[in-house]
Amino acid sequence: MTENAEQRLTTADVAYGQNNQDQSLEGSKAVTRDAATPLLGDANAEGYSQQWQMIQTKFVDEPQDSVKEADSLVAEVIRELAQRFADQRERLEGQWTSGSEVSTEDLRQALRQYRSFFQRLLAA
Repeated sequence: MTENAEQRLTTADVAYGQNNQDQSLEGSKAVTRDAATPLLGDANAEGYSQQWQMIQTKFVDEPQDSVKEADSLVAEVIRELAQRFADQRERLEGQWTSGSEVSTEDLRQALRQYRSFFQRLLAA
C-alpha cells in the first residue's frame, strides 16, 4: 500500500478493514460466521428447504403448479427476511425514541448484520 493510500483510510477502514473485512482475528471470525449463518435461522431454513424439494419433485408431473408454488415460496421467504430486518430496525428506533442510549456496540452489530445481509443479496 502506498503512503497516499494509507493516508486515505477512514474510520470504517480501520474498524472493518479495506473491502469491509474486519482486521482483528475475532472480527474476521465473526464476518465468516455471519456469512455462514442462515438469514432465517436453522429451523426456518430447513422447513423452506423441504418445501423447495417438494416443489422440485412435483415439477415433472405438474410444471405450471410447481412454478407457481416456487414463486409463492420465494415471496414468503422474502417477506420473512424483510420482517426480521424491520423488527431489528424497530427495536433500535424504539431505543432512540424512548431516550435510551443505543450503545455503539449495538449499532456496530446491527451494521455488521446489515452488511452481511447486503453482501449475500448481491452475491445471489
